[in-house]
Amino acid sequence: MASSSAPNYHIASIPGDGIGVDITQAAKTVLATLSSASQAFTLTYTDLDWSSFAYLKRGYYMPEDWATQLRKHDAIYFGAVGWPSVPDHISLWQMILPIRQQMNQYVNVRPTRILAGTKSPVAACQKDPKLLDWVIVRENSEGEYAGQGGTTHGHTKDAIATELAIFTYVGIERIMRFAFEVAKSRPRKKLTMVTKSNAQRHGMVLWDKVFYEVAEEYKGVVEFDKMLVDAMTVRMVEKPESMDTIVATNLHADILSDLAAALAGSIGIAPSSNLDPTRKNPSMFEPIHGSAPDIAGKGIANPVGAFWSAAEMVRWLGNGKLDEIAEGLMQAIANVTVAGVKTRDLSGEKSTTEVTEAVCQEIEKLFSKP
Repeated sequence: MASSSAPNYHIASIPGDGIGVDITQAAKTVLATLSSASQAFTLTYTDLDWSSFAYLKRGYYMPEDWATQLRKHDAIYFGAVGWPSVPDHISLWQMILPIRQQMNQYVNVRPTRILAGTKSPVAACQKDPKLLDWVIVRENSEGEYAGQGGTTHGHTKDAIATELAIFTYVGIERIMRFAFEVAKSRPRKKLTMVTKSNAQRHGMVLWDKVFYEVAEEYKGVVEFDKMLVDAMTVRMVEKPESMDTIVATNLHADILSDLAAALAGSIGIAPSSNLDPTRKNPSMFEPIHGSAPDIAGKGIANPVGAFWSAAEMVRWLGNGKLDEIAEGLMQAIANVTVAGVKTRDLSGEKSTTEVTEAVCQEIEKLFSKP
């Protein structure tokens, strides 16, 4: 039992599809253990079946009052969405993207580092894992995923499709300011901006312009530089130590963060936070690995990304007051991975349940009173 004075947070739980169901349950188990062992908080869940299977039965993912339902909660914990029988653009545009946009979650934060006991494919990082320690800040509301465009003559060979990337001064300025503040809060105080303004001469040129305007306010406080997105992929592999905090557009950061996760050892360990910095709407926390239909239900999914996302949710909910508790969860994860308790994607042999149980045991050890 948590302390009677501990805050209780209301969480909307959306397991979704595939391994999202498995890892959401695993995260709930770990969070329950963390709550009990730390006595620092409690969680009350509302479980929402907004899955692809539900969509196939009723014709929609979310009910009409979905936004009202979500706003009753302090945070959203999301598993994954996507199933072969539903086209990906339907699952994305009928759930994840509407939530991000209408909940004003204009910041997506994806931390990446090599956890103890895991192995990077980058030779230099195998010798010194500390070389790779990044936070990717992704613009989460506009850019290439704004949803603007259309198709004409779509059922003929004369089809014409347009996809418009939307960049606004307001949208760019707020993500740049957020990224600079993240960089400022980290030990290295360094920010790399990713662009493609050599080829995309309108939206990306504005992106660059606003970046340098905001950068003027941080001169002498934060070191900053600029990279074209194609060159950035090379730099991430060859010179991981040269970067710290990274800011990029919706599409570029989506791609680069998957590369970052692979370079850190596995996409199965990577977390993400969809944040409304104003805190007027609930923020959403999810691993980035997707629903993985090929291993769904086999009990072998890596729950570490789900646990790391849960730690970020605890940190966000506490707004500075639960940072130590979140770090305790991260330490428990590291203790388990360094002990070799890992799933197959990390060259281990353990199941989702076995990793979950091991992390729970470490939490209890770390928070046990002397």
